Amino acid sequence: MIRRSFLMLAVGSAVALSACGFQLRGQQDYAFKHLLVAGAPAPVEARLVRLVEAGSDTKIVKSADDADAVLRMWESRGQNTLTLNKYGSAQEYALFYTLNYTLTSKDGTVLIPPSAIALNRAMTYSDQYTNAKSQEAEILYSDMQNDAVDQLMRRLAIVHSLTPAPEDVVPGVAPRAPLPPPPL
Repeated sequence: MIRRSFLMLAVGSAVALSACGFQLRGQQDYAFKHLLVAGAPAPVEARLVRLVEAGSDTKIVKSADDADAVLRMWESRGQNTLTLNKYGSAQEYALFYTLNYTLTSKDGTVLIPPSAIALNRAMTYSDQYTNAKSQEAEILYSDMQNDAVDQLMRRLAIVHSLTPAPEDVVPGVAPRAPLPPPPL
């Protein structure tokens, strides 16, 4: 009886998921088959290489001569004080991370103009736990790097041709307004 109920639940779930249009991500088909990644910090490059090569038939190359496209990246990070305690010491910080990038083809055609992915996180702070809070900040920066690479992967997927017509050029993306304070 329990086995039959479980089987019916599994079949019902599969039917419901397929009816709503859900499907696994599958292989990504990029317009470029060989990509050179330039200027990326080591953790960003490692995650990007892993995601691109595992999820598509595109290979990451080390030479511009072998590349169909060149992805140039650079990052910046910082922090601002959000709140102060009654003694004037920082109680909360806002951590900021920005991944800037541009994608060009081998011949120099701009496929994605200079764009930015800007992220922020809030973090409480205490002088009693300085080491723990510095480790927490590094974990939050690492999390923001991972989020930025995931967003970058989706943005790379919208490039459909290495020689786009002027109306098919992917627009640049930049934050239009300052990021709001992150929720705690």
